[in-house]
Amino acid sequence: MVKRILTVLLLFPTLVCAQINTDRVMTIARNALYFEDYVLSIQYFNQVINAKPYLYEPYFFRALAKLNLEDFQGAEADCDAAIQRNPFVVGAYQIRGLARIRQSKFDGAIEDYKKALHYDPENITLWHNLTLSHIQKKDYNAAKEDLESLLKVSPRYTRAYLMRGEVSLQQKDTIAALNDFNKALELDKYDPDAWAARAIVKLQQAKYAEAEADFNRAIPLSAKNAGNYINRALARFHQNNLRGAMSDYDLALDIDPNNFIGHYNRGLLRAQVGDDNRAIEDFDFVIKMEPDNMMAVFNRGLLRAQTGDYRGAIQDYTTVINQYPNFLAGYYQRSEARRKIGDKKGAEQDEIKVMKAQIDKQNGVTNKDVAQNKDKENDEEGGEKTRKKSDKNMNNYRKIVIADDSEAEQRYTSDYRGRVQDKNVNITLEPMFALTYYEKMSDVKRSVNFHKYIEDLNRTGILPKRLRITNMEAPLTEEQVKVHFALIDTHTSAIVEDDKNASKRFARAIDFYLVQDFSSAVSDLTQTILLDGDFFPAYFMRALIRCKQLEYQKAEQAVETDVVPGDNKRKEITAVDYEVVRKDLDKVINLAPDFVYAYYNRANVSAMLKDYRAAIIDYDKAIELNPDFADAYFNRGLTHIFLGNNKLGISDLSKAGELGIVSAYNVIKRFTDQSE
Repeated sequence: MVKRILTVLLLFPTLVCAQINTDRVMTIARNALYFEDYVLSIQYFNQVINAKPYLYEPYFFRALAKLNLEDFQGAEADCDAAIQRNPFVVGAYQIRGLARIRQSKFDGAIEDYKKALHYDPENITLWHNLTLSHIQKKDYNAAKEDLESLLKVSPRYTRAYLMRGEVSLQQKDTIAALNDFNKALELDKYDPDAWAARAIVKLQQAKYAEAEADFNRAIPLSAKNAGNYINRALARFHQNNLRGAMSDYDLALDIDPNNFIGHYNRGLLRAQVGDDNRAIEDFDFVIKMEPDNMMAVFNRGLLRAQTGDYRGAIQDYTTVINQYPNFLAGYYQRSEARRKIGDKKGAEQDEIKVMKAQIDKQNGVTNKDVAQNKDKENDEEGGEKTRKKSDKNMNNYRKIVIADDSEAEQRYTSDYRGRVQDKNVNITLEPMFALTYYEKMSDVKRSVNFHKYIEDLNRTGILPKRLRITNMEAPLTEEQVKVHFALIDTHTSAIVEDDKNASKRFARAIDFYLVQDFSSAVSDLTQTILLDGDFFPAYFMRALIRCKQLEYQKAEQAVETDVVPGDNKRKEITAVDYEVVRKDLDKVINLAPDFVYAYYNRANVSAMLKDYRAAIIDYDKAIELNPDFADAYFNRGLTHIFLGNNKLGISDLSKAGELGIVSAYNVIKRFTDQSE
């Protein structure tokens, strides 16, 4: 019995007494945070806080995890605790400032950013967020002062010009705004926000063709932005290109199916071109979203009458008249519909109401509603073709809707994501493949990743869940975290009973991997390999985990002195450190030469080390084995571009886009007009 307890402690060192190894748990927690497994990271930070509540770090990093989970109140409270323990941590003020912005506590956020800038006066993100806070408070002079300081620190920071342009627009200075938007485009012609910002000014200036041209540049660079399609539709509508406008509303609604303006305006345009039934579908949707939207109800009534549904039309007209008793068009249309169904008495009552109002108008009798109707009729005669969404005057029911100023999308949001997980998100390789139980759902269905050996392994029932081959790993939910900690205990007991069983070691390694305990996972995988040297999934996963460990260590080195000033004493990560990763992947390829994901992962390692020619050889082999391997085409395309072979790169990226990697088109746009 004593021997068994000792064996369990040796096999699972984190169980040793209540006194946890806080340094080790902290490392695992930050590792989970870096790989965006926020729920799991919080569980580990909780352990450290319980053991050593006087440390500031677990509160600081737990705040960052909570921020990413949109628990802004919790993030603020954790930052309070971190600052109480160490008031000199710039990052804590930065995170608390962002948490406060998300809670509309702009005064508190401004206070935090000013405090942080006292310690770090050249931090671009702090100036950026301070500016946003002043813009939210409509303190435009203070915002411009912030931007002047920011541009002294970073004269080529395009977001500063875009924000200053936005401030100028709020101050009705269109010329200054255009100058700033032009400057942003001069610095970065691949910034979709700069094109869109200038396009919106052109819309306001009624330069519709120029606005459309700018939206044409913005859309390929940000293909998932529904607002750009909605706004280009408006530019096209003003040029009488109704089909083009409808096409844009279709695209916008594919991206954002609940977009109110998209449905309302598409309904109007469909009605104009005689597509009545589908126009009714759009207004049905609007009315479902906003049952009290009387303009939509009235438009649907007109369309129902047009399609012969007179009773439905009368029902809609009556709903509107009950809300607006002096809306004459409602009575007129209802009288027409009532005549169609043989209700002469009802029709005559409506006609009398219209005639009485017309006589009152001729005699100079006015009431609030009739006066309002008259004013709006004059607006229509003046040629105004649009209305603000908040405009409730019924005479504007035929006008295209535009967003209210208060609803205009905030285009310039904070770039802050958290220090320990900041990554280059501009142009990056598709991730490496792993063997795991959980996979993220994709908007675009790609081919299923399959290998016979892994499928046979799943059929044996050795593993508690079905193993998947994926490079879209899903973070664990709170319930899944509990399940895998329990499975670790179960596997540990099974290993004690039979410590020569390689598959049991591998099963526990997967659970350790899922709870981000990479050191324990590598240890188990090494034991698996010692017990069964031909079991290639163990080499494959050990290579992946070691690569992730190196990636995390590099990221930590890059930000460690930034979070808390001090010397970074860690050994620098070099190409030599990746040799163990390569050797494991070499072994996988030797044992399973048809396992395409090993070539792909080895190519990624080469690309990370800037050994691009070696990477291309492996991507070539992966594509040879699987001609529909979208990720390999994407990464090979990027690798060709890194080598300066834009034409070959764009060809591969085009294939990747065709196979489902939508972001490929963004990259193609960036490099199409660059010479070799």
